[in-house]
Amino acid sequence: MRRFRTPSAIRCTVFSGLIATLLLLLPGASTATARPTADSVSSCALRGTTGWTDEGHDIDHSVFQRARGTIRVAMIFVDFSDAPATETPASDAARITPGADWLWKASYGKTWLAITQHQKWARMPRKSTEYGFARGLTHETHEAYIKDAVAAADPWVNFSAYDMVYVVPTRNAAAISFTPAYVYDPGTAGVVADGNRLEWAVTFGQDMWHWGPALVGHETAHTFGLPDLYAFDAGADAHRFVGGWDVMGLVGGAGPQYFAWHSWKLGWTADSQVVCRASKGSDTVYLTAVEYGSGTKMAVVRTGPTTAYVVESRRAIQADSRLCSTGALIYKIDTSVVTGQGPVRVMDAKPTAAPAAGCRPLDDAPFWAGQSFTDAAAGVRIEVLSADGYGETVRVTKS
Repeated sequence: MRRFRTPSAIRCTVFSGLIATLLLLLPGASTATARPTADSVSSCALRGTTGWTDEGHDIDHSVFQRARGTIRVAMIFVDFSDAPATETPASDAARITPGADWLWKASYGKTWLAITQHQKWARMPRKSTEYGFARGLTHETHEAYIKDAVAAADPWVNFSAYDMVYVVPTRNAAAISFTPAYVYDPGTAGVVADGNRLEWAVTFGQDMWHWGPALVGHETAHTFGLPDLYAFDAGADAHRFVGGWDVMGLVGGAGPQYFAWHSWKLGWTADSQVVCRASKGSDTVYLTAVEYGSGTKMAVVRTGPTTAYVVESRRAIQADSRLCSTGALIYKIDTSVVTGQGPVRVMDAKPTAAPAAGCRPLDDAPFWAGQSFTDAAAGVRIEVLSADGYGETVRVTKS
């Protein structure tokens, strides 16, 4: 989600079954080493400095919604005089609703999107081509689109019962091309219906037919306060910062989980699952992959007021469900960098061996057992000592 305003403007069915059980329980818990004695975890909780969506641990909940518990979502469907719907609302909804299970798994069962579908087409008062959907869409123009959609659906939707809104256009509306998130700007009138100010929304576009359920995880996370990790500048590799290792970067990446840093920031990972090294010293720790819920999720080496290195274990899963590109992922956090300019940057291990058969190589490949990363200027060294089916043992050192 691009920032639609300047910093000065800022003021069901429950997922069940064996797969969820495996994700929420740690199969390899018995192999984990004892937790090392490290610095206080709060020493590694960096503060944000940009005034908007950044990687700071502190989230302004007067602006962004909390990322835990049940979030009540009204899904409404809109068409236009120049793009009337010819499909059923259910067919469009089927592309989005699996995103609730996706987020449930990614949050280790901490967040559930309770989506209520109001399966009736609401006719928008303007043509689809008149809503100005293009990159660079302003906050005001986006809000006007949401106001029209909510007003059109209000006769049969009680918006007082919901925390946020998903607006789904007919597939025939090519002009509604992409999917941005909306966050209410305090101090403005905003969008009000049935006595309720709707502070958060996602307006889906034609790209939902490309990205699928993970798009729900990306855009909804903007309403939690997460930044974009792809590059906004034109003419360069848009995914040069994190590749496909986080859904806030390349939505359809080969490893589109959230970074462990994000999981900790949003309250899905507990302080007890984080090892912090802020002072000189060394810690050896067993990290379980972020795709599983239990165990120690990451080690953080703080390097400055707004910077740190993070190491976590990854088990990237491709579409064929084969485990690929396993290893320790190392990345740098800088909470002074704004959304779209690389607040997270993944370090590339450049492995000498090819991936397993059937697995395509990933950009910014993870570190394997026997490999290490060093930033001499920052006094940081991270070594991958060993690995098994569920994680890696690493040693982090700050000198």
